[in-house]
Amino acid sequence: MKIFKLACALGLGAMLSACGASDVVTRDAPLSGQAGSDSVTFSSNPQDRNVRTISTQSQGTRTILPQAIMSQINVAKVNVIVPTELKVSEANRYYPNGDIVWREDGMGNRHAQVAKIVNDAMIVGTQGFNGPVPVSLDIQVSRFHALSEKARYTVGGVHNIIFTMVLRDARTGELLTTPRKIDTDLEAFGGQQAISAESRGLTQKVRISGHLAEVIRQELTNPEGYKNASLGFFQMINNL
Repeated sequence: MKIFKLACALGLGAMLSACGASDVVTRDAPLSGQAGSDSVTFSSNPQDRNVRTISTQSQGTRTILPQAIMSQINVAKVNVIVPTELKVSEANRYYPNGDIVWREDGMGNRHAQVAKIVNDAMIVGTQGFNGPVPVSLDIQVSRFHALSEKARYTVGGVHNIIFTMVLRDARTGELLTTPRKIDTDLEAFGGQQAISAESRGLTQKVRISGHLAEVIRQELTNPEGYKNASLGFFQMINNL
């Protein structure tokens, strides 16, 4: 167990090493008034997502099923990191070469814009977790590809977002999970479909935000975690 905790700590240290040179968005919420000895322990095997254990001062340690997680934890803090080392592309090509492709907000700090989008989505996606054990959700973004103007108003494509997540005890900072990389794709509308969607308020930001909220909800509740969709040709291009 000590070796596992050390490995987790090293993994988190590597994940968060860019904090000093990154755009960070943080949401703090009041912590639960439960006793400080309450904790959630996730399986030491990252592939074993079938059971979790929870320890409380009043009830001891017990095993819980994934569907019970929402009643046991509350996400008291969300930390989103978008390292400034990520390359931003403003090229108006069908497939710009860069880590961040985002055009729907006005020209500005794209790292900060992406951090806010992801942060807001994670807050929405974790609102249903209202249990007695407060946890922190740390997110580090490594890719955020929406569409260029050219792709948006012609062929469309795929919104591709990649991030690494980890849960920590909000009181002690102790790791509750090993870092997990999430690769998520969403169909990106193009041409008349995009124009029609925008007229109904379904902008890229609205659709991506809703998608990311659902991704984190599934990741924290489904036994197998989040499973990416199969979107065909454009998805294959993203993976090249």
